[in-house]
Amino acid sequence: MMNAYLKKIMMYQSIKELHEQGFSIAKISSTIGINWRTVKSYLSMTLEEYNLFIEKRAQRQRGLSVYESFVREKLEKYQDTSSAQMHDWLKENFPEFPKTAIRTMFDFVMWVRRKYNLPYIKPLREYEMLEESPYGKQAQADFVEYNLRNGTGKRVKIYFVAIQLSRSRYKYIWFIGRPFTTELAIMGHEQAFSFFKGIPEQLVYDQDKVFIADENIGDILLTDAFRAYTRERPFELHFCRKSDPESKGKIESVVKYVKRNFLYNRCFIDIENLNEEALQWLNRTGNNMPHGTTKLLPNEEWLKEQPYLSALPEFIQTTSPEIYMVRKDNTISYKSNFYSLPLGTFKGKGTAVVVGVDMHIYLIISNLQGDILCKHMIAVGKGQKVLNTDHRRDKTVKIDKLINEVCGFLEDDANRGRQFLETIREVKPRYIRDQVLLFRDTIDIADKVSVGEALTYCLNNNIQSANDFKSIVEQQLKVRRATSILNYQSIQMNPLNGELPPVALAEPAKSSIEDYIDLFSKQS
Repeated sequence: MMNAYLKKIMMYQSIKELHEQGFSIAKISSTIGINWRTVKSYLSMTLEEYNLFIEKRAQRQRGLSVYESFVREKLEKYQDTSSAQMHDWLKENFPEFPKTAIRTMFDFVMWVRRKYNLPYIKPLREYEMLEESPYGKQAQADFVEYNLRNGTGKRVKIYFVAIQLSRSRYKYIWFIGRPFTTELAIMGHEQAFSFFKGIPEQLVYDQDKVFIADENIGDILLTDAFRAYTRERPFELHFCRKSDPESKGKIESVVKYVKRNFLYNRCFIDIENLNEEALQWLNRTGNNMPHGTTKLLPNEEWLKEQPYLSALPEFIQTTSPEIYMVRKDNTISYKSNFYSLPLGTFKGKGTAVVVGVDMHIYLIISNLQGDILCKHMIAVGKGQKVLNTDHRRDKTVKIDKLINEVCGFLEDDANRGRQFLETIREVKPRYIRDQVLLFRDTIDIADKVSVGEALTYCLNNNIQSANDFKSIVEQQLKVRRATSILNYQSIQMNPLNGELPPVALAEPAKSSIEDYIDLFSKQS
């Protein structure tokens, strides 16, 4: 008993010492190996209060000793019994059983286990190695949430779907910034099928509320949107038992791999950037490293599996196309929601587009000639603004032509300007249009000398950013403006031409002394 008491006191002192050293409650919890709530509770106690707490707990535990034989018999027969179940059995078999805290019950059951050497034995689950699925037969999917940190250290929650072809282990991940709905999950499937260049025969899922409206005692009822989607795509559904991740171990391993190899310690910028980085990771590592079990490269195995996948059908128009008028802000209004169109779609009053719906999920917008302009997921509710930021860019001019036009404004510096923009194009091909437009806007507001000096500085120092070019030009303008003001002030204050400025010749007004004499005589 004395040893147990000293052990508790030493733990209490350790908690206090770690807290004084600046450890957080979570860190103390993981270091000592107890629940964080217990740490928080102990920190709020003085040593006297903690001693009293130990004594009361011991008394409560001794009060349960009359049930020791019952607990022992049950544990000898059912060694995997939890303390919560034992608590219920005691209340069931002993109507007079006193009201007991959950923690006290847990301590009492653990005390009986230690006294009679009856450790908790987890039921063993039988496993067997399964044969590899045939090519094109199956894929497994899972929906996951994860916390990243942005550049300021703030925590950002992101969500992703991971889908893997079971035979080749060829995988795909797609990130979004809000919880999955059925519509977003369908969009994730379409992205994956496009990445796989085909559809497997069967997809394996958890019993996820994104898809399931009701478990219905095993006869699973799907949500309306997902049921409509499965009619349009040639794959079977298989839902695992609820809370049984081991029945789809392949995708569970993928999720761990993504979290530990790709997401861990990654700085969040935005969802678009995260998806780009994910594709690069898949090509570089996720699908291009030998799989731990098969020892084969998923990329190479996918080349074998792809012919066995069902072809991905073109979108199916589930409603007749309709004509909609384009608003002057390059949007259309569809069922009380607004959808963006590429910049320049509006050509004046009367501009129209053709709008169709694909699988009740996507809005397909085409021009009157039948060319698809864009594709949006249909918004839920009313008054929503569905925007594609890519639509804001001016795409009416090709990049090469745009560079030539902008450099034409530089006259003698045209070649150096073109050289600078081409270096940006090499390192930032995705953002080259935005970079060129920013460069154009900068030279519009600057003088030729400042632009020339900034170009020289950027080329000599291997600077490859229109943003940096703009900053250099702005600094040049500030220096010139300050120098100009200083020179002006010097000329005004120190004329060296021998002529005084007009203000120096002005005489101040003079008061008559008689006015003051008259004023003082009246006061006296």
